[in-house]
Amino acid sequence: MTVTIRLARPEDEAALAEIDRRTWTSAMSPAPPPPPGTPFFDGAARPEDVLVAEQDGVVTGYVRLAEGFGIPAHRHVRVIGGLAVDPRRQRLGIARRLVDAAVAEARERGARKLTLRVLGHNTGARRVYERCGFVVEGVLRGEFRIDDTDVDDVLMARSLA
Repeated sequence: MTVTIRLARPEDEAALAEIDRRTWTSAMSPAPPPPPGTPFFDGAARPEDVLVAEQDGVVTGYVRLAEGFGIPAHRHVRVIGGLAVDPRRQRLGIARRLVDAAVAEARERGARKLTLRVLGHNTGARRVYERCGFVVEGVLRGEFRIDDTDVDDVLMARSLA
């Protein structure tokens, strides 16, 4: 199994949208699932902001990097704004490779800090982030109401300095 990480290309859009469709659950996102036909790339996600994992020529996952607040005082921070791996390819270390690549890419873009938000009950994702050096910086208790349950929003970060 050969996995490579690269910047996304416009022609990856259909594969990335399909990964989003296959991976959406209320355990991963407080937002409703995207309606069918929703484009993956838009103003918030451009190909140059997405790293994809490709296994044997097939797009198997992605991580999206975003700017934080659009103000000069926050330019040193990048945000992981999404991470997903095709369910048929999970538990192969692809998510960790994507997060490690996001760390390297954020550093290359001049970031000194990388942050993210993850739902408290998403223990699998939290473990991946912890293994990649992220620590909990805060918890917004009961920030979301999902499936009639209060769910914490966990704020994590990693210093790149």
